[in-house]
Amino acid sequence: MYRAKATERPDRYRVKVDEYIFYRRNGYLIVRNLLAPDEVDELLTFASDLLYGRELLPGMEPPPADATEEQLFSRFSRIHMLHRVHPIAERYLLHPRVLDVLEALIGPDVLALQTMLFLNPPGKGGQGWHQDAYYISTYPDTLIGAWIALDRADEQNGCLWVVPGSHCEPIYPPHGLRGIIHADGAFEDLHEVEHVSHLDDEVNTLSQVVRKYPPAIPVVLEPGDVVFFEGHLLHRSYPNRTADRFRRAFVSHYCNARSWVPWNHGMPYEGDCANAEHILARGRTHMPYALPAFGTLCAALDAQQEPANTPAEPTRMMGMGDEMMVVEQVFTDAKR
Repeated sequence: MYRAKATERPDRYRVKVDEYIFYRRNGYLIVRNLLAPDEVDELLTFASDLLYGRELLPGMEPPPADATEEQLFSRFSRIHMLHRVHPIAERYLLHPRVLDVLEALIGPDVLALQTMLFLNPPGKGGQGWHQDAYYISTYPDTLIGAWIALDRADEQNGCLWVVPGSHCEPIYPPHGLRGIIHADGAFEDLHEVEHVSHLDDEVNTLSQVVRKYPPAIPVVLEPGDVVFFEGHLLHRSYPNRTADRFRRAFVSHYCNARSWVPWNHGMPYEGDCANAEHILARGRTHMPYALPAFGTLCAALDAQQEPANTPAEPTRMMGMGDEMMVVEQVFTDAKR
């Protein structure tokens, strides 16, 4: 019998009941100072080395030796799936304190799916209204994001904006592509959307759903703060409007490890699901999973089998006092 138990650690983050309620009610949760200053510095150095070409990833061309800052900033503003090619990204995808929160919010079993490094130098970045589960399908539908601030993120340099409570919305499908999350035909009036993530609200028709709610709120974060958000939550960011500030962030996505995941960031995979491409971060699962490429400690490296003689947990039943009767007992009595 599998009995989930949180591992004891001196630095473990223990989610408060009120935090859990806030997340369920609003669709997001901010945890302050979840990462230590030296950890933020490590990620900032990593981001800077990539931006200025001091470190290159597979397939990445070095910038010209005389490149201006504008040329450097124009090369890219975000990088996806870094954990598959660099140990630093894998370590922070599987950061124990981030997983502590996820274990409480969607666990106890957690599958690590994706990493993104956002650089967003002055004048760059921004993404219009969207729902993350629109892009990453999991069945059951358990997607969650973890957004680690590396700089102060505010209204001037392009922080996240969220619509509290909008995680209760279904996932609105793109034109001509039904069944990406919900069974095709399950809703009577689930309308299609166009140009999701477009910065212009007149072009991005998901903005029509946003207008049903009170005004969106900015998620102002300090370095080391982490915001966790549900896969259906309507959220966006604006371009960095400052002249001299970055808005760097390390963002990862996860789901419950019991979910079936037919998603691998557009890359091919064997079989009808891509679970074997993703790392088991916490807990256990009956689904396939990947090991961490750089050996970061996580559940995937633990033994997965319970001892054969583990006693079964006693059956839990709804109490009804002396009037409760088990069907099997009724059947036995009837044969006498």
